[in-house]
Amino acid sequence: MEQRVTLITLGVSDLARSKGFYEALGWRGQEVQETVFFQAGGLGFVLWGRAKLAADVGLEPGKANGFGGIALAHNVRSEAEVDELLATAEAAGGTVTKPAAVNEIGFYSSAFTDPDGHAWEVAHNPGFPLAEDGTVTLPDFGQAPDATSDGAPRR
Repeated sequence: MEQRVTLITLGVSDLARSKGFYEALGWRGQEVQETVFFQAGGLGFVLWGRAKLAADVGLEPGKANGFGGIALAHNVRSEAEVDELLATAEAAGGTVTKPAAVNEIGFYSSAFTDPDGHAWEVAHNPGFPLAEDGTVTLPDFGQAPDATSDGAPRR
């Protein structure tokens, strides 16, 4: 498997409401056959009915609005952008779950959920620089503790 993500699909309970929420954040998408597709940098971001998505991946829909064990992240170029995006998300119907502040690691971040409870972190982290097109470059975290001196994985 190549190390990349092609699409992220969120199961939503009300497609029109969710589409409106993301459009209020400034996103522009296309609705095709009860599915909304957004171009998000180098990947596709998709909204689809929760029950349809669950059936498509062979799972039960489960309950909505609970933490699903995943958080999406949107890094920005300044602390002011964190505050602006958090206010925009709240005005659009999102719920602020973590007010903006300097976190324990030392960068400025916040979090909100969309109308279906999907979690988003918004952060200004100078250690994860953004290119002009919004592409993030992860820093070199150094040698992994489970690797040998030549970088080969330990067995």
